[in-house]
Amino acid sequence: QQSFLSQLEFNGHLVHIDHGIGVFKGVVFLDEGGFEKEYLELEYAQKDKLYVPTDQLDRVTRYVAPGNRIPSLTRLGTQEWHRSKEKATESTLKLAQQLLSIYKSRETDNGIRFSPDTPWQSEMEDFFIHTETADQMRSIEQVKSDMEKSQPMDRLVCGDVGYGKTEVAIRAAFKAIMDGLQVAFLAPTTVLAQQHYDTLKKRFAPYPINVEVLSRFKTPKDQKQILAKISVGEIDICVGTHRLLQNDVDFKSLGLIIVDEEQRFGVSHKEKLRGLSSNADLLTLTATPIPRTLHMALTGIKDMSTIETPPNERLSINTYVSAYDEELIKQAVYREIDRGGQIFFLHNKVQSINHAAEQLSRLIPEAKITVAHGQMSENDLANAMETFARRETDILVCTTIIEAGLDMPNVNTLIVERADTFGLSQLYQLRGRVGRSSNQAYAYLLIPASYQLSSIAEKRLQTILSATELGSGFRIAMRDLEIRGAGNILGSEQSGHINAIGYELYSQILADTVQKLKADAIDCKTTDDTVSNGIKVTLPLPCYIPSSYIGDIATRLDVYQRLSKDLSAKELDELSREITDRFGEIPKELLNLIYVVTIKIFAAHAGVRSISQQGNNTVVQMTNPIEGAKVPLQKELAELARVGNAQIRIKISEHWQTELATVMEKLSCFKQFADSLTEPSTIS
Repeated sequence: QQSFLSQLEFNGHLVHIDHGIGVFKGVVFLDEGGFEKEYLELEYAQKDKLYVPTDQLDRVTRYVAPGNRIPSLTRLGTQEWHRSKEKATESTLKLAQQLLSIYKSRETDNGIRFSPDTPWQSEMEDFFIHTETADQMRSIEQVKSDMEKSQPMDRLVCGDVGYGKTEVAIRAAFKAIMDGLQVAFLAPTTVLAQQHYDTLKKRFAPYPINVEVLSRFKTPKDQKQILAKISVGEIDICVGTHRLLQNDVDFKSLGLIIVDEEQRFGVSHKEKLRGLSSNADLLTLTATPIPRTLHMALTGIKDMSTIETPPNERLSINTYVSAYDEELIKQAVYREIDRGGQIFFLHNKVQSINHAAEQLSRLIPEAKITVAHGQMSENDLANAMETFARRETDILVCTTIIEAGLDMPNVNTLIVERADTFGLSQLYQLRGRVGRSSNQAYAYLLIPASYQLSSIAEKRLQTILSATELGSGFRIAMRDLEIRGAGNILGSEQSGHINAIGYELYSQILADTVQKLKADAIDCKTTDDTVSNGIKVTLPLPCYIPSSYIGDIATRLDVYQRLSKDLSAKELDELSREITDRFGEIPKELLNLIYVVTIKIFAAHAGVRSISQQGNNTVVQMTNPIEGAKVPLQKELAELARVGNAQIRIKISEHWQTELATVMEKLSCFKQFADSLTEPSTIS
């Protein structure tokens, strides 16, 4: 995930974990002990300034809150920030306990343990006409592995539009049916439910599997018959809209629930889903995960698979934002028709949609046009969509009914009127309806000429324009969270705390709390080998990244931030290699910085609190007195250092850097040895 510092804006709000909310004013070089160092300059209430050393950038996050709220700045030197953070921490503890009790009950619940794959499973999978990407295969394996466990599965598959999430669902459904269990496949719209039904019918045709669809396209009589068959187990897989959640639906033996485009279902729908079957496996698919689900996934409460690799031959979509222009529309439509393709023309007002279709017909008289919207009768809508799908017309003038998951590979031009009125995730979903074949696709987002965009609409359009590369859906979801606001992510109680300290810091505290509670639950000390944070190292070395080496401020800060995180020796080595690869041979000042990070890693394993320069000595201050280990240590380090009660002093010479590294290495080994002696014996 890209660091927030790579999108840092001058005058943007940042949160320092110890000092609160300030405004970013740029970077400055300041003198520290006779050597220059780069700092982030933050301005607080009453123009107070805070300079954050670049080796402490892990203490800083960006301020994001519901509704793009502008926060009040913190007064430095007061208790106000400490109180806000304390309240937020208490709130995360309650929330984390709730989340973990859900997680625990799922861990102890008895689910269905599905059998390993059958020969038919392999045969059905071999009929898949595309080559699976590595991501897709990994997601399929993760889902199958979950299904073969005794706990109920609850997995989110997050993959960009057209990246093959449906295939993951098809294979899971087949696996469940092979064990004689039923599958409920939930889709947000009638049109999408019909499409999934057609796909499943085709894929499962060679096998004795009964596939049915339950939606408003079915007559009351048909619906009644389908419900009767579901209740006696005659239907193996039923695809449906919200209709599947009604009280008259009663599965005989439900083994798997699949939810497509889960962000389109509300909280009450999800409660209903749980009621369908307490021990059925749950698989949710989404291109733009809603923040709550994403957040739960990232804090380890929900299992998550991501598909980030585009299918072979897939091209990114050329996207244009433009003022409404009839000439542009004509060119776009003619170019698509000339190459045998079709067009989605999105006009999102049912009252005037027929008028828009007439205007389009006058503009392009040769084009055949179909109109489709959600207020049409079931039959009319089904006929309109089928006519267009059979390629009997060129343009579908429609509302956002096309938004969810439609697969029409022949449609490769999208024209959206009043693009400024749509949310970011929605624009992204709509754009994903084209470009589903190997042809180059085009999306035209039109706004009224001479129209003053709101700043939020402008940000949305800028984001969608910059996210033209394939696989941006996951990033879009995060950006949408920022623009639209974190909203009611974790429930109304939490939104006040999110406002007070910002979404990112709140999430960080929540994630830490969850980890701590998990560790306490299994009664173990966390033995993370990357605990270098909080150790203060001040050495007489110029430690910074020269602007001549990395010129772009945001990129430079991004590298600083990655170096300031808790790293293991292996991760630091990999990061150094990546820096050399991207920017060339590392200059001396940055090598010094990498050296300091290396010393911090040793210090974390050696029980060191701080390392600093005092006169002609480098002083290593221990967290606890050395006591019993003092004599062996004095012998071990005799040539290099003097060992005191709680500190070790190294005389500065021309080789002091090498000597300090050697002392730290020996100290680290010695502590591990001493720890092993004081651990309780396992021999009774």
